[in-house]
Amino acid sequence: MRMQISPRPHRLRGLWVPAFAGTTAKSILACVLLLLLPAPAFAAEGLDGAKLSILWALPFVGILLCIATGPVFYPHVWEHHYGKFTAFWAALIVIPLFATADVSTVTTTLAHTALLEYMPFILLLLALFVVAGGIYLEGNLHDSVFTNTVLLAVGSVMASIVGTTGAAMILIRPLIRCNDSRRYNAHVVVFFIFLVANIGGALSPLGDPPLFIGFLKGVDFFWTTKYLWQETLFVGGVVLAVFMVIDLYMHHREGRFSKKKDPTPDSPLKLHGKINLALIAVIIAAILMSAQWKPGIAFNVAGVELQIQDLLRDVIFVAVAVASMAWTRKSDREANGFSWGPIQEVAILFAGIFICIVPVMAMLQAGAQGPFAALLGLVTNADGSNNAAAYFWLTGILSSFLDNAPTYLVFFQLAGGDPQVLMGAKAATLAAISSGAVYMGANTYIGNAPNFMVYAIARQAGVKMPSFFGYMVWSMLVLVPTFVLTTFLFFKP
Repeated sequence: MRMQISPRPHRLRGLWVPAFAGTTAKSILACVLLLLLPAPAFAAEGLDGAKLSILWALPFVGILLCIATGPVFYPHVWEHHYGKFTAFWAALIVIPLFATADVSTVTTTLAHTALLEYMPFILLLLALFVVAGGIYLEGNLHDSVFTNTVLLAVGSVMASIVGTTGAAMILIRPLIRCNDSRRYNAHVVVFFIFLVANIGGALSPLGDPPLFIGFLKGVDFFWTTKYLWQETLFVGGVVLAVFMVIDLYMHHREGRFSKKKDPTPDSPLKLHGKINLALIAVIIAAILMSAQWKPGIAFNVAGVELQIQDLLRDVIFVAVAVASMAWTRKSDREANGFSWGPIQEVAILFAGIFICIVPVMAMLQAGAQGPFAALLGLVTNADGSNNAAAYFWLTGILSSFLDNAPTYLVFFQLAGGDPQVLMGAKAATLAAISSGAVYMGANTYIGNAPNFMVYAIARQAGVKMPSFFGYMVWSMLVLVPTFVLTTFLFFKP
């Protein structure tokens, strides 16, 4: 996308949007200032965060703000040009890197990010996306409070097995068909976003992208299952109980009107694409294999050491995706509305995010000597210990409006970045970061990737979904009080 430095708005594809003049000018100025830094910004072994200017964080902030606002406020521009937005912000990191450090340092740093963090992350998402897209639940259920509650509960459990996106895409259409004869059904989809697209994904690295990033950083596969089951059971149970009360009231209210004709013909439930259930087991086995099997064989690529067990895991992810495409009937994927667009967008956006976050991680690693010393103070008690409640709310608030995966990574690093310490002495801190990133992604339509996908599918199916701010009213009334209770029960300040 060609950025124009102009004070006036411009018109693109028939849609009026604000000009990007101010953002572009500031970003270019930041780039120039980075190029003019008087002292070397990097040590020989990599980035020295203590010597970096805070300006290096602007591209990271810029790309997250674009991701948060694009699909909501300028969707047509975003749909056609998100790749150009991503390339622009990534260039504001890559170009100054090569201008201020030796080529070998920059190459190794970027290769480390690409091969050890981005590649396994996106390949797991690809495998889960393809596998979940091949599982189709056919048939029609007659709605009732009991049926809706069971669907939400089952979807919440599924979210930690096939991911929040996978569970949401499998169950949202059956849930809509179940409630398509009702006058008031938007609340059902709202609570579906709360539970299935977010809260339910807190119990495994498969559930939500931030938890898989934690796994890649060294957090044990079953750590979240062991340490977050009580918090997740409490939050999910409270939200589900609130749903039951509201759904019961809505059913009672609808009883005053003549019943609408059910537009979906009666048909028995039938699960298609069962082979993909076995492929999910293969994905889980591959992840456990990479965590347990340590043969000590490694390959050096561009200065990065790649362990053979991690390479084998990533190859299995690709093989599972290929097998799922080959063994699943095309009609089942079409019934699920499967397309490559969402995973393509995620792959491109996260490539930019992982590049832009490189200097941010270095600055956070510098701790009290780095530019983010003030942020460290916000989450640290007077005695120097971590404030779990502060980590829970800061991670959660940012995850409500920005992508929760990089938000998790920022606070993971801020808490020290050592997985063994965080799983041990600082377990409460890691639990707060993990739960904040996963749970509070439900606060807005843009907090987690499946939120907006579910919203779009429901709107297309004729559900009168609340607006962006209308949805936030629901989350403020239902979720925020639940999170306050969670804080006092599990993360006492």
